[in-house]
Amino acid sequence: MMRLFPPGPVTATLGKGTADALACVLVLLTLLAPNDVSRLTVGAFVSVPLEALVGAAILLLVPVRTRPAIATLFGVAVGLLAMLKLLDMGFLGILGRPFNPVIDWGLLEDGMRFLAGAIGPFPAIGCLAITVVFSTVLIIVMTWSVQRLSRFLVWHDAVASRTVIVVAALWLAAAVLDIQVVPGVPFAPESSAMYLKDRALARNADAQGQEGSTTLGAADPFANTPSEELLTTLRGKDVIVCFVESYGRSAVEDPEFAPGVNAVLDAGNRQLRARGFDSRSAFLTSSTVGGGSWLAHGTFHSGLWIDNQQRYDELDSSQRLTLTRAFRRAGWRTVGVMPGNDAPWQQSESLGYDRVYDAKDLGYRGPRFSWASMPDQYTLFRFERTEHAAPNRQPVMAEITLVSSHAPWEPIPRLVDWTDIGDGSVFNGMANTDDPPQAILTWPPGRVHADYRAAIEYSLSSLISYVDTYGDKNLVLIFLGDHQPSPIVTGYGVSRDVPITIVTQDRSVLNRISSWGWHDGLKPDPQAPVWRMDAFRNRFLTAFGPQSDEPVSHRH
Repeated sequence: MMRLFPPGPVTATLGKGTADALACVLVLLTLLAPNDVSRLTVGAFVSVPLEALVGAAILLLVPVRTRPAIATLFGVAVGLLAMLKLLDMGFLGILGRPFNPVIDWGLLEDGMRFLAGAIGPFPAIGCLAITVVFSTVLIIVMTWSVQRLSRFLVWHDAVASRTVIVVAALWLAAAVLDIQVVPGVPFAPESSAMYLKDRALARNADAQGQEGSTTLGAADPFANTPSEELLTTLRGKDVIVCFVESYGRSAVEDPEFAPGVNAVLDAGNRQLRARGFDSRSAFLTSSTVGGGSWLAHGTFHSGLWIDNQQRYDELDSSQRLTLTRAFRRAGWRTVGVMPGNDAPWQQSESLGYDRVYDAKDLGYRGPRFSWASMPDQYTLFRFERTEHAAPNRQPVMAEITLVSSHAPWEPIPRLVDWTDIGDGSVFNGMANTDDPPQAILTWPPGRVHADYRAAIEYSLSSLISYVDTYGDKNLVLIFLGDHQPSPIVTGYGVSRDVPITIVTQDRSVLNRISSWGWHDGLKPDPQAPVWRMDAFRNRFLTAFGPQSDEPVSHRH
């Protein structure tokens, strides 16, 4: 068969030129790409990276025999830079912060557990394998690209030298005169070396913050408070601290979510007022976003800013008076209800819990709802049966995590009659009637917004219904979000604030916090006070300590 275009010098030249162009594009894209998806625009690439000029100059100046080795080193460096930027994009999109190569590798296990819970263990292993292969191929391709460009410089030594000199002169002039081809994008952009320097400075600042956190822990103003002086004005009350997963400020203010979520809160407010409950609400600024709920829990309980795993581990090994420890010392039975824990929680004793119920302890016999091992309504029901409704008990302080609003927010359970819950079998079939978890990634992108809103509405409805059904005069409920959802849901640049609400029938409890300026109702007003989450512990222990004179009714 005759070929229409037989191979020859022209075809070979075109193929070589295409390969050279592809290599050049790949290197330039890597050097110019931002590490944040929100800044990933066409204009970001209308620049000349300084590293490309410096690299080309070095390859032109060194002896020809050493160029392959140097090009290989450059290629591996460019490949690693590409990986770091991709990791930054992922972390910024999900956790609202860049990747920390020193301490974030430990999150790989948490990520695998999340994927296994959301899509199953075998697909999760497949995702890990694809990631490893992609990373390897990325470094190989970037190394090939730089080697290809190095050979191009050898073939066109004289022309390449003149071109580098001219472009370097233009780059210097653009840097001095701040020339911008595209508004807001300098023709001579900040180099990758500056990007890496900024990352190193950020890690150094984080280390300094860690030192400040440790010092603060050593200067705990409540460390030596006698047990009989802790929480004196809450004696006899059952205090529940309930974290609603991903319940952020955006849920009550963003037009994408607020109408539905606020309707639930407004209806719940009327419903609970009819039962004699009153409430106050405000905002706390969380130490994390998108994930790492335990960091927010640690911050809330300890009064320390816990924003990475290293600080959390140090809290575990410290003698810090957490809220849980304070209640335990003051005579409460302290329990944790953690349906998201699928293994024993080793830190529970050191953090002040008498008993922790993990997923296996709660006796659930219904279906999983993606990552959530059980519906929030079932979690609350089991707490009621095992602790709150137990006869002849001491007052209980409980931390309960509601995980139905944890990503990926699909499928979502529905409320059932409390008397029908039993072992959870009543939820059979619900997990199969909705779409699978990966549906939130399908087009249109607004699907994730609708599912997030519906999940928050369900979690809040479950909690309100629980208080309406089982709440009494001795209940003091504190419910709050642990963090905002990922920026892929809220968009970039939003606050880290989460709503917090105190609900009780006892007006004297709310009188203790009248100086806080919190707003009436389950829904915080946009003008409600905003505290850092680590400020809550000190204010709470102070407000309910012995300095108050108003009596709080006790259990009879």
